[in-house]
Amino acid sequence: MISSMNLKILPLLMLLTVGLSLFASGCMSPGDSQVNGSTGQAVEKAETGEPIIVAVSVLPQAEFVEKVGGDKVKTIVVIPPGADPHTYEPSPRELREVSKARMYVTVGTGMPFEEVWIRRFESASSETLIVNTSSGIELKELAAHGEEETKGRPPGELEGHEGESVTDAHKEELDPHIWTSPANAKIMVENIYEGLVTLDPENKEYYAQNRDAYLKELDALDARIREKLEGKKGRNFMVFHPSWGYFAAEYGLTMITIETEGKEPSAQDMAKIVDIAKEKQVRVIFVQPQFSTRSAQAVAEEIDGEVIAVDPLAKDYIKNMDRVSDVFARNLV
Repeated sequence: MISSMNLKILPLLMLLTVGLSLFASGCMSPGDSQVNGSTGQAVEKAETGEPIIVAVSVLPQAEFVEKVGGDKVKTIVVIPPGADPHTYEPSPRELREVSKARMYVTVGTGMPFEEVWIRRFESASSETLIVNTSSGIELKELAAHGEEETKGRPPGELEGHEGESVTDAHKEELDPHIWTSPANAKIMVENIYEGLVTLDPENKEYYAQNRDAYLKELDALDARIREKLEGKKGRNFMVFHPSWGYFAAEYGLTMITIETEGKEPSAQDMAKIVDIAKEKQVRVIFVQPQFSTRSAQAVAEEIDGEVIAVDPLAKDYIKNMDRVSDVFARNLV
């Protein structure tokens, strides 16, 4: 559930001007808006039948918003399909589109492009409702080269006492891919529901019915994944980018990563990774379509293996997670 500490009204009138400035300087930013008035005015707009425009950071969040909001929402995705969240820079046109949003759904794990906006505007008044979908999720730290993601952080600790942030250095270590666990996806959906009800309380029952129906779909997905992975607890899989740590933790698997924090492995790291892959009898390196596969291909050649793409950023969340779990189940060692 979203507490008052996690729902913040941030400044939109300044957003386009600052956003374009940040774009010109090469910074990433989710957007801005020129909406005037109070939250009450936002609710009034919803009552006229005009959809609530909701900006989201990544594609999986768009499905969550649309499943809960139905025909009462319209989503705008800050990071478009195929783009690398670490390097993508929105165009002025895209910034103008995001400026129309009355709600911004963040991943909330210290992702750089989200921080650019939230930190600059959290103290000012505005009409954009910020929903932190990581609220209530135990956050994990990213693994180093050849290591497993194992460390967790209690729910809400990222925000610190009364909304204060933890140190930048520590936040940079957190794994942002929270949605790769269906259990986490359920929490994200609950947070989105709370945000929509805050903006549009008159349609609370509509959102609640949609939420409950989608939560049942997520429960069914979780059951299917557990069935596919039955008897495989403790098995290993190797990835280039460490996108599947929450999935691994949820289902008792061990993820071994090649790249971390956007850095290609050194020659020494590569040698270590190849040794680990041989020791663990790894034959498949899983890659993400948004990243270079050069290092993954090099490891695969050394172990006489293959490279397979699995996308954590696909929008059709349930269909994609079914496919990914099928691929993992066939290739765990």
